[in-house]
Amino acid sequence: MCGIAGWCDWERPLDGERAVLEAMSQPLACRGPDAEGMWVARHCGFAHRRLVVVDPEGGQQPMVRQVGKDPVVLIYNGELYNTEELRQELSACGHRFEGHSDTEVLLVSYLQWGVQALERLNGIFAFAIWDARHQSLFLARDRLGVKPLFYAPRGRGLVFGSELKALLAHPAVEPVLEADGLAEVLGLGPARTPGHGIFRGVYELRPGFALWADRRGVRLQRYWKLESRPHPHSPEQTRRHLQDLLVDTVRRQLVADVPVVTLLSGGLDSSLVTALAHQAFLESGRGPLHTFSVEFVDQARHFRPTEFVTSLDAPWVARVSKTLGTIHHTVVLDTPALDTELLPSLWARDLPGMADIDTSLMVFCREIKREATVALSGEAADEVFGGYPWFRLPEAIWSDTFPWSRTVSERLRVWSPEAVHMTRLETYIAARYREALEEVPHLAGEEGEARRLREIAYLSLTRFLACLLDRKDRMSMASGLEVRVPYCDHRLVEYVWNIPWDLKRYRGEVKGILRWAAEAWLPPEVAWRRKSPYPSTLNPSYREAMRRRLIREVLEDPTAPARPFIRLDFVRALTDPRQEIANIPWYGQLMGTAQLFAYLIQFNAWLRDYRIRIA
Repeated sequence: MCGIAGWCDWERPLDGERAVLEAMSQPLACRGPDAEGMWVARHCGFAHRRLVVVDPEGGQQPMVRQVGKDPVVLIYNGELYNTEELRQELSACGHRFEGHSDTEVLLVSYLQWGVQALERLNGIFAFAIWDARHQSLFLARDRLGVKPLFYAPRGRGLVFGSELKALLAHPAVEPVLEADGLAEVLGLGPARTPGHGIFRGVYELRPGFALWADRRGVRLQRYWKLESRPHPHSPEQTRRHLQDLLVDTVRRQLVADVPVVTLLSGGLDSSLVTALAHQAFLESGRGPLHTFSVEFVDQARHFRPTEFVTSLDAPWVARVSKTLGTIHHTVVLDTPALDTELLPSLWARDLPGMADIDTSLMVFCREIKREATVALSGEAADEVFGGYPWFRLPEAIWSDTFPWSRTVSERLRVWSPEAVHMTRLETYIAARYREALEEVPHLAGEEGEARRLREIAYLSLTRFLACLLDRKDRMSMASGLEVRVPYCDHRLVEYVWNIPWDLKRYRGEVKGILRWAAEAWLPPEVAWRRKSPYPSTLNPSYREAMRRRLIREVLEDPTAPARPFIRLDFVRALTDPRQEIANIPWYGQLMGTAQLFAYLIQFNAWLRDYRIRIA
């Protein structure tokens, strides 16, 4: 992957503003450690940081094509998985190519089809095109939002970049929080409302959207959305179609001129991706596949089965690797590493995040990067196929809020009455939830649980998954590792969206249809293993480390910027080791009291280090 940043202004010349572009580019260096490029014209400037995956020579950016006297310029972060098909179609239209990169294919696709090119793309992407013929800027983001893109209109211009830190490096974009931005962090974090850029006047380009900017202003265009329709296939036809999609998707995502590995947890999702990748490797003569897993010191000693985590991953990882014949690598982490990397993971994400779930992934990716540049992950299968507890537990299904963050009252207790009042926090959370429900494309005549499960699926795909994709992108790109997510292939998502729930729960099992399809490649005991989420440390030393750090950096420091927003008496009680305080479910399945402590530490450091001003 790569990092992109740019600035267009239709009133003032940018010829002498290279220093601003360089400042915006510098924070993205980790996303593209292999090369950098810059292009500046009178009213637009682009900066690019490149991670070389395909065509080292022919894929250099910014990429320029002359159309008569006018340049059309592209900077791009992502991968196209149907590059060859597009190249053949474009060649038939008379176009000629200088290299074999997907970057060139993307630029020529725009020249041939304009905005309609987006409908033809299969991949993950965020890109910007300056079209001098129209003096216009064109931005677009992939359908599921795997690759990030933020923008900020300023006067008669627009600033954009892959990450918030790139925008904040521009002098016109300041880290100012208004009430709604603060409510996002206090009430929804580590999630965000799609399109919300947190800071004043900053926005996220939503998944499946494009943006045009020119002298007349900024306008958005949606080019993709989920559509509900009756499912056309029998159970057996559904199984076969799923198998065909899975095979094709994984094979497409193995294309690279650099080493490719998979992340293997021993669960259904990653094991299936690994099995399909390994089979493709052997058939193409690429040799055995390398796989990677993460483990924590003393995890087995501290493990207790729960409703969410029913078994340890390590034995299943070993079993799957041995069965398939992969070359496996285990990365073992301990509390000191998770503690040390807490703030670096904040800086990678630009926002308070998921505590040890973020930091462990960041360190994990750093170790993988020593051996490979591309990794395939099982992320998104639970959102696509309905694997989370909130797809089956009645109290979660019928809760009148986001099902992964049902304890709104517990959230309100963490924050000071002044902060809750200033942000109208409970009302804000409810409003964002209602907004999301209004977007759901219901199927005509669908009622009862089926209708509600479609809502839960939509919330999971557009809100919960967005948080996990943010995490995956930022933590991996902090080390220059590209992580691909086959379950986010839009063809797969569109197809599964309309499979009836009784078939998704084939044999009465969560993700039953995927398990049935996976039996073609995995042992039955692996295909039907109960879900186990991405591992979080179970070591009590982590909670103790976060407790001590929270006390030292926030509760005992009268200058800590987070103090006015925290209900100090409540949080102090949580940190009292003499009291047995029940675990607070902060977010999702894995973020409890220890992760809440980490979130507050990051919130404090974020306010301080980003020099955030509250408006």
